[in-house]
Amino acid sequence: MEFLHDPAFWVGLAFLCAIGLIYRPAAKAISSSLDGRAGTIRTQIEEARKLREDAQALLAEYQRKQRDAMAEAEKIIQQAKDDAARLRTEAEGDLTRSIERRKQQALERIAQTEAQAVAQVRDLAVDVALKAAEGLLRDNLSATQQQAMVDKAVAELPKRLN
Repeated sequence: MEFLHDPAFWVGLAFLCAIGLIYRPAAKAISSSLDGRAGTIRTQIEEARKLREDAQALLAEYQRKQRDAMAEAEKIIQQAKDDAARLRTEAEGDLTRSIERRKQQALERIAQTEAQAVAQVRDLAVDVALKAAEGLLRDNLSATQQQAMVDKAVAELPKRLN
């Protein structure tokens, strides 16, 4: 039992006792620290998974909204094309009707101008014929014949007025 008198033995024993006394609380502290860290990591992983799921859900929703917006844009474009075609057809119809109306107005003006020209030619011909007849009557009839014609015309005047 000589080892009991050896100071190295007692130092080693004291060292082991000190380690034994420190080990339990240190192990508990280290274990609880590691458990806390593992819990924190587990929570962060869970949060990251939730965030990823939320991000995927948002991505899917935005993709759906984008598809819906594209479909709506296509509908708007098609409606605009249809409206443009309808407006073009209406404008062509309006233009055709306007051209026909102007053509008809021009034909009516031509007819009126032609009728006026015919009336002016007729009036001029009548005036010329009357002047020629007057000249012939003046030159070829005597005063008594002229007076007889005037009396006859005056006598016929009431019959012609009625």
